[in-house]
Amino acid sequence: MITLAVTRALASPATQGPTNVLYRNYLVYRRIWLIIATGFFEPVLYLFSIGVGVGVLLPGFEFNGELVDYTAFVAPAMLAASAMNGALMEATNIFWKCKFEKVYDAVLATPMRPVDVARGEIAWAVLRGSLYSTVFLAIMAAMGLVSSWWAVLALPAAILMGFAFAAVGMVCATLMRTWQDMEFITVAMMPMLLFSATFYPITTYDGWLRAFIEITPLYRGVVLIRELTLGSVTWDSLWSVLYLLAMGIIGLSIASRRLGKLLLT
Repeated sequence: MITLAVTRALASPATQGPTNVLYRNYLVYRRIWLIIATGFFEPVLYLFSIGVGVGVLLPGFEFNGELVDYTAFVAPAMLAASAMNGALMEATNIFWKCKFEKVYDAVLATPMRPVDVARGEIAWAVLRGSLYSTVFLAIMAAMGLVSSWWAVLALPAAILMGFAFAAVGMVCATLMRTWQDMEFITVAMMPMLLFSATFYPITTYDGWLRAFIEITPLYRGVVLIRELTLGSVTWDSLWSVLYLLAMGIIGLSIASRRLGKLLLT
């Protein structure tokens, strides 16, 4: 999947700058593919341990007026988490490339611009998140956890999530001072995973806490993918798409400026 995407991208002269970065990452990672593979297992283990294991103890939850089996309720959330993990972790690797490997010092000696670097790195992070999402969606289908043709849009939704989190992850990477700052990203990711209606309905919360959770990015991705895989699409789906799209575009803009400031001064 990654090889095909990179090959097609390189064939387009309009995107030559970003795809050079994309191709460089492809050449590096094809020799250490196990690093990419390992990032896929965490959401899968959550699905089997909590979705399947705990699922036998629970009758299920009501979602948009329908009773949903617990495993089918948790699986879309794990798909969203898979897209988030892959894109965010890859995007924050920019810190290593920028501070230690000095990859971009050589890149910017060419006609490429900081925005080309940002687009290329975000595209690679999206590809990594998309790879996880594709395999995870196939596992869901094999387990009978996909109950609607709307689910064909779950993969584009996961790709959109990857774009949003990759852009924000790159912004975070440009703000990091040391490797210890990675802990702040982990501190943000773990509560989102636990509280973004991943393992129980959002109706569990009331008042300001529910309102706060509903504006977090992982929740928007979870509710979007859950509605698609369960075939229960509402206006919330459109709101989630607009939210994630705006998050990605704003993140890309800020990341491009931050990279320019770091690399050109």
